[in-house]
Amino acid sequence: MALLPRQADILALARDAGRLDVDSLAARFSVTPQTIRKDLNELCDQGLLQRYHGGAMLPSGVVNLAYESRRQLATDAKRRIGQRAAELIPNNCSLLINIGTTTEQVALALRSHRGLMVITNNMHVVNILRGYEEIEVIVAGGVLRHADGGIVGAPAVEFLRQFKVDYAIIGTSAIDEEGGLLDYDYREVEVSRKIVETARRVVLVADSLKYERSAPVRIGHLSDVDHFVTDTQPPERLQRICQEHQVTIEVANDGPHLAPAGGE
Repeated sequence: MALLPRQADILALARDAGRLDVDSLAARFSVTPQTIRKDLNELCDQGLLQRYHGGAMLPSGVVNLAYESRRQLATDAKRRIGQRAAELIPNNCSLLINIGTTTEQVALALRSHRGLMVITNNMHVVNILRGYEEIEVIVAGGVLRHADGGIVGAPAVEFLRQFKVDYAIIGTSAIDEEGGLLDYDYREVEVSRKIVETARRVVLVADSLKYERSAPVRIGHLSDVDHFVTDTQPPERLQRICQEHQVTIEVANDGPHLAPAGGE
């Protein structure tokens, strides 16, 4: 079906931003929200977009959104999640941080900590922490994925075998209704699995958009983590899974930032 010029523009915006809301589109194109909803419904009927409450996004599939598009999604939620996750990490400990725009927000919030050893396969995390002398940064070896600065592949997995850290900070591209943690690149997933295996405690950071997406490769399950830091209460089914497996749900808000626990 041929697209109207406005619908083609909407689709181009979705490819740039990943996610669109009805009110912003109505203002941008000087039309009513009802007109935009009709456009979005037609684009969704053709499989070009996927609806969510209040807007639409690029559909889930076997390929992730571009890094810059992911970085612009749920930016405030990711910032709050990053701050809350950092509050769970004490001074004077070791941790692993994997690839992801939300884990990068955790790294930003960790810069006031002291005595940390951070091992990561995320070049953005390396740059975020570079110059903070109270934080030792160790970079995993492997293949650099130019699209997002991730280091992936068998060499990275082998590199991580020599560590046993206090905490792992992990992100995921999608969470299914059974509690499965999903991602797109099997090479990245191999590294994430090893990160989980190598840590004494695991902190999952993921915003609520992850419930609306799907991905083909399984990292693990919610039962594999100790803390789940998110921006809203998860769906009831996921809450039950967390309760059954003693996973603490931490809902990030804009309350006062706490000092990191433990150590001087």
